[in-house]
Amino acid sequence: MGYLTRILIFCAPLFCVLSSSAFAQQLNAFAFELKEPIVLDGILDEEIWGPEGWNDNFTQYFPYDTSAAAAQSRVKIAFDDNNLYIAAIMENTGPRKYVSTSLRRDYRGEQNDGISFVFDTFNDKTNAFQFGINPYGVQREALLANGGARSEDLNLAWDNKWYARASIHENHWQVEAIIPLSTIRFKDGAQNWNVNFYRIDSHYGERSSWTPIPRNFPIISTAFSRPLIFEKPLKKNSANISLIPFIAGRTSQNFLEGTSEAFTPAVGGDAKVGIGPALNLDLTFNPDFSQVEVDQQVTNLDRFEIFFPERRQFFLENGDLFASFGHPLARPFFSRRIGVDRDSATGQNVQNKIIYGARLSGKVTDDWRVGLMNMQTATDEDRGISGKNFSVLAVQKKVFSRSNVGFIFVDRESLALDEYQSLFNPNEYNRMMGVEYNLASEDNRWTGKALYHRTFESIDKENPRTLNAYILYSDLHWRWSASYLDIGAGYNPEVGFVPRVDYKRFNPDLGYRFFPKSKFINSHGPQIEYELRWNETLGNTDRDIGLQYEVRFQSLAQFTVGYTNSYVYLFDDFDPTRTGGEPLLAGTDYTVSRYGFEFRSNPRQAFNFRLEGEAGEYFTGDIASLRSEMAWRIGYTANIGMNFSYNRIRLPEPQNDADLLLVGPRIDLTFTKSLFWTTFIQYNNQIENINVNTRLQWRFAPVSDFFLVYTDNYFPDTFNSKQRSLVLKLNYWLNI
Repeated sequence: MGYLTRILIFCAPLFCVLSSSAFAQQLNAFAFELKEPIVLDGILDEEIWGPEGWNDNFTQYFPYDTSAAAAQSRVKIAFDDNNLYIAAIMENTGPRKYVSTSLRRDYRGEQNDGISFVFDTFNDKTNAFQFGINPYGVQREALLANGGARSEDLNLAWDNKWYARASIHENHWQVEAIIPLSTIRFKDGAQNWNVNFYRIDSHYGERSSWTPIPRNFPIISTAFSRPLIFEKPLKKNSANISLIPFIAGRTSQNFLEGTSEAFTPAVGGDAKVGIGPALNLDLTFNPDFSQVEVDQQVTNLDRFEIFFPERRQFFLENGDLFASFGHPLARPFFSRRIGVDRDSATGQNVQNKIIYGARLSGKVTDDWRVGLMNMQTATDEDRGISGKNFSVLAVQKKVFSRSNVGFIFVDRESLALDEYQSLFNPNEYNRMMGVEYNLASEDNRWTGKALYHRTFESIDKENPRTLNAYILYSDLHWRWSASYLDIGAGYNPEVGFVPRVDYKRFNPDLGYRFFPKSKFINSHGPQIEYELRWNETLGNTDRDIGLQYEVRFQSLAQFTVGYTNSYVYLFDDFDPTRTGGEPLLAGTDYTVSRYGFEFRSNPRQAFNFRLEGEAGEYFTGDIASLRSEMAWRIGYTANIGMNFSYNRIRLPEPQNDADLLLVGPRIDLTFTKSLFWTTFIQYNNQIENINVNTRLQWRFAPVSDFFLVYTDNYFPDTFNSKQRSLVLKLNYWLNI
C-alpha cells in the first residue's frame, strides 16, 4: 500500500481532503507507522523516506511573512512503539558554507543555520517540546512555555536523550533523527498532537516555518501550530526510568577568613521516573550544582536586588509551571532561594546544602496540569542556619482555547536548632497562596493576566497581599499594553523574588510599526511607555516617561534611540554609586532626563557586537554610560567574546564621583561535539573583584559528562587571591 493511499485511508474519519498535487494545501501533518528499522546516518535511503508524505511549502517569516520561503524545506515523520523518527531536507540554490556558532549542544541565535521541530503533545498550544539540529549535526532540545510569547519562554537548559545525524550535500543539507517516546510526555492512546517546523537560513538571512506565523509574533509561538495525525494511537511501552548518579570532589581556600577545605568527595544523584505517559517524578539526593556556569555580573546602580535566572537542571523540566506565577516584580516562587541562606554572623548570603528534593509535575488530563515539589536543606550550626523544608503546589486548568486558571501554594518551614524543641520551629514559617487567570486568545493577539496572592507568617502584618491586572494587544502594526500592580506593605514571600513592597504601579505603553518596501529596512516605528509608582503614605515615589524609535534592518541589525524623563523619591538613604560613599538622604526627590541609543550589528557576521549608550542627569549630578557585547567567531571551534560596561558618574560633594568599570572577556572552545572548554573572566571595580571561572566539559556519552571547574577571586590592585576552588564532577545518565 502506497503512503499517499494510507494517508487518505486514515484521514477519512477526520474529513481530510487532499489534492492529487501531493499536499500543496494540506492543513495537517501525518506520522506513518514504521515497519522496518532505519539506520541513523543522515542518509535518507530507507523506504519510509520515499517521495510521498512530506510536509513542505514552508512560508517565509522573516524578512516578510506573505510569501513562500526562498530556501524551501520539507519534513517527514514516522513512529513505532518506542520512537519518533524525523527526516528533513533543507534546500539551497547551490553549494555554500553554513553558520554554526560552535559545536556545543544547545546552540541559540538567529545567526545559526538550523531546523527545529516543535511538538505540542497535549494540544494546548501553550507548552511544547522542541528539538533542533544544525548542518554539522549539533543538537539542541528545549522546553517551550507560555505559548512562546517571549524568547525567554524557550528553555534550552533542559537536557534529555535523543539522537540525530546531519549530512551536507551540494544543493541541500538533510537530517535524520530518532526521539525516544520516553523522552516526551504525552497522553497515552493519543492519535494527534500539534506540530510546527521552522528553519533559520544564514545565507539568505531568512527564517521560515511550515505553518505560517505573523512576523509580529515570535517564531517560537505555538498558537499557530497544526495537527500532527498518527496512523494509530501512541502507547508508551518502556519503563521510562532514568538514573543519573554522580561522584564529585571539591577543594577550596578562603584567604579572607584564613580557612581551607581539604579535598572532599561527594556522592549523589538524580532520578527521573515516568508516572504514566504524562507525569514525571524527579528525585534528587545530595545534589551538586558546582558545574553550573557562574552568573554574568552587572553594574548595579539600582536600589534593589537584581534577578538572575535559574540554571540548575533539577528545577527546569516543567519549571514554568512554578516560575510563571506572579509578575516580574512580584514572583511568589523563585527556585534560587532554595539552597541559599543568610550567615547569622556575617549577614552574607551563603550556599546551604540541599539534602534531598522530589518533584512531581506534568499533565493529569488534557486540561489539568499539576506540580508538587518538596526539598530539604541542611542545618549549619556554625553559621546559625537552621535547616528548612520547602513545599510547593501548583495547579493549572485550561479554559477556553489557550487560557488557564492557576493556583499556587508555597510553604517554607524552619527546623528547630534546639534539639529539645519539636521538629519544626512554630515561629519560623512563611507561606504564600495565590490564584491567577492567564489570558491567551486563539489568534494570539490578546494576552493578559489577573492575580491575587497573599502571604502568611507567625506575625500578623498589614496588607500581606499583592494583586495585578495586565492586558496586551498585538497585531501587525499596533502593540499596546496596560498593567496595574498593587503590592502590600506586608507581602513577604520569602521563597519568591520581590525587590520592593508597599506601592502601587500603573504601566501603559503604546507602539506602532511600519513595514516599508525596502532592500535595507525591514521595519521601524515609535513606542511610548509610562510608569508611575505611588503609595498612600508618600504619594508618588517613581515616575518614568520613555520615548523610543526602533529600526530593524533586513540584515538582522537593529538601531534604537530613546529619551527618558524620570522622577525618584528616596524613602531610604541611598549611595548613588553603591561604592560606600556618602548617601543621599531619605525624603529627598529628584527629576532627571537622559538620552540613549542601542545598536546591534548583523549577528551572522563572524565579528558582531552590541553597543549601548546613555547620557544625562543622575540624581544631583550627571552620568554617561557605555555598554557593549562583542563576539568574534572563528569557524565553529572558537568564540571569543567581550562584555564591557563603563559608567562615569559625577556628583557634587559630599557624594562620591565614580568611574565604574566592568570587563568580562570570555573564550569558548569547542574542540569536538563532545569536548568543550570555557573560560570566563570578570573584572568589576564596583565590588573590587576579579573573578576567573574556567570549565572543561567532556560529554563522554549522551547527556553524561565529566566536568573540571576552577574558580578564583582576586583583589584587583594586588592580585592577591580572596578565595578559590577546584571541582571535579562525573555524572552518567542511565535509562532502565
